[in-house]
Amino acid sequence: MFSAAVAATNALIAFGWLDVSGSRQLAARGSLSGSLIGGLMFGAGMILARGCASRLLVLSATGNLRALISGLVLTIVGQASLRGVLAPVREALSELWTVQGGPSRNLLAFVDAGAVTGMLLGMLGLGGALWLARRARVGLLAGATAIGVGVAVAAGWLFTFRVSQSSFNLVQVKSISFIGPSADTLMGLINSPSLQLGFDIGLVPGVFAGSLFAALLAGEWKIQGFQDGPSMGRYLFGAALMGFGGMLAGGCAVGAGVTGGAIFALTSWVALTAMWGGALLTNYLVDERRVRWADPRRTVSVS
Repeated sequence: MFSAAVAATNALIAFGWLDVSGSRQLAARGSLSGSLIGGLMFGAGMILARGCASRLLVLSATGNLRALISGLVLTIVGQASLRGVLAPVREALSELWTVQGGPSRNLLAFVDAGAVTGMLLGMLGLGGALWLARRARVGLLAGATAIGVGVAVAAGWLFTFRVSQSSFNLVQVKSISFIGPSADTLMGLINSPSLQLGFDIGLVPGVFAGSLFAALLAGEWKIQGFQDGPSMGRYLFGAALMGFGGMLAGGCAVGAGVTGGAIFALTSWVALTAMWGGALLTNYLVDERRVRWADPRRTVSVS
């Protein structure tokens, strides 16, 4: 998915069909401290809640009440971190280490390379991923779907760019992300009699509806709940970590990681690396060690 997003997005830029220089991830001042700390928190939360923001949204549509409630907690904490009581803490952490917008936030510009280099790197990564998928006997449908999600990220960039070129109003060039749009959608439903249509507002219900349709079509829709109190506490704590960490890092694993990483935004790559590290460390401390203590011969795998 990630390599497909990188290759497709940079191909659009290389052919002159897309310009992302005005995007938030590149043009505005960024926070390296926020990307690092928020990424670590988000990665830890992913393991505790058994999925990132996008996965919780998808699972909610399949009847998974654990994911639905965790997603609501994530969204509320995210909104509190953006404009509510947690906003001062987020802003203080964000100001610890910042980087100016422009070339300073563009990894390709930093190494004096362009979109062609980014496209080639994406294609190289995609080739390696396909080779690994074949060795692991990943099904054709699963592989094609992963590539399709990556291409959807590039399509999001292209769509918003084209709209920005033809609209009389100021339209931000962006692509897929879930933390901010989820918070805006929820607050809009609570506070406004009608929602102002836009890319972000359409994204969340669109993904939910698509997931619901796929679950019903495959016969996989089923009500599921928490097993016990400790399990519920784990999910909700993980969701809270993702809500604050995602806003601090500038997005979720998809928004900050894949979408921002596809245009080689420095802060996005820092956030993605921190999410990966936080997830690995939390998986080891919370899950692997517990299972190994119970049975030294066993290992745990978190999907």
